[in-house]
Amino acid sequence: MTNQKLIESFATPFYVFDFEVLKDRIEHIKKSIPSNIDLCYAVKANTFIIGEAEKYVQRLEVCSQGEFEICEYLKTPMEKIVLSGVYKTPEFIERVVKRYDNIGIYTIESLTQYELLKRLAQKYQKKLNVLVRINSKNQFGLTEDEFKTIIKDNDSMIELKGIQYFSTTQKSSYKKLKREFDYLGELVTRIEEEFKISFQELEYGTGSPVTYFEEECFDEEEYFSQLSQLVSQMPSHLKITFEMGRSIAASCGTYYSSVVDMKTNKAGNFAIIDGGMNHLVYFGQSMAMKHPHFEMYPHRDAGNMAEWNICGSLCTVNDIVVKALPVDDMSIGDVIIFKNTGAYCMCEGISLFLSRELPAVVLAHGDNARLVRNHFKTSELNKPAK
Repeated sequence: MTNQKLIESFATPFYVFDFEVLKDRIEHIKKSIPSNIDLCYAVKANTFIIGEAEKYVQRLEVCSQGEFEICEYLKTPMEKIVLSGVYKTPEFIERVVKRYDNIGIYTIESLTQYELLKRLAQKYQKKLNVLVRINSKNQFGLTEDEFKTIIKDNDSMIELKGIQYFSTTQKSSYKKLKREFDYLGELVTRIEEEFKISFQELEYGTGSPVTYFEEECFDEEEYFSQLSQLVSQMPSHLKITFEMGRSIAASCGTYYSSVVDMKTNKAGNFAIIDGGMNHLVYFGQSMAMKHPHFEMYPHRDAGNMAEWNICGSLCTVNDIVVKALPVDDMSIGDVIIFKNTGAYCMCEGISLFLSRELPAVVLAHGDNARLVRNHFKTSELNKPAK
């Protein structure tokens, strides 16, 4: 659907998540990596696209009870779920183990989580498939010694399938990637030899970069080529799964916000939009100095360009989305269309600040677009009890 039709159909601010762009993106990733590598979509990047994404990926990583309940609501195939996360309540995990026989994989982030799954597996006499998350120098996962403790203690009700590993997002350094794969390959070989066991798989969080800003340059083709080469050097019996969130979801999203006021003073030109930093989060943005990919509606050719500071509607000097954005003939009523907003924007912003409404959410597929969430009054969430 064209920008004109979307803007005529829906009141700003709103997000649009385009399913055709999403499908093309996943297919492009698949063509860029070896065919024997599976894809896992990290649903925390964008829960609104779960139903479409699961058609094209082998797994969905779910990290909270809320995300799991969304998957239940969407009737997501449970065998595709990787139930992960640094903390889930024991009551929630017990409900899942008791109710479902076909959850794909549980991950273990701590010895506490291991003991819980072991107890529940014995209680309900269900064999649970498990990946052990290995610590990458942060608060997540287990140390090697803790991993060994699990292997020594484990009984037949917990099936240790292999390892899950993730370090950081926006990871483009070949040296860092190689260092991680070298470590993981050596770890698998050493543990297998020491305990006379064989792991089946490695789920690797790639942290694949997304180029959000006009000045950025990133050779994604070379990146995937390097990643594929590193995978080829891993133990041949390991099934490799790439876990991606940002890289899959970012390009399918656009955010539409209208210019509602304008002013010029000694500090420069300021355009106030009906959205703001509570709706728009670009990883790597620094003091609003970087220029994200964007369009103006109505479209205009470069002419009488002037630099405008694009500010949101929050009553804080921090609500500057972009500084010194060059725009021709800025006017009240113009709509600024921000690109690559399909990942995290709708869930990372400070949505409840100043009790402003949440943006609407539109799902688009070709010429069809449907409203799946209307503007939502956060004042309902911020009211004290009488």
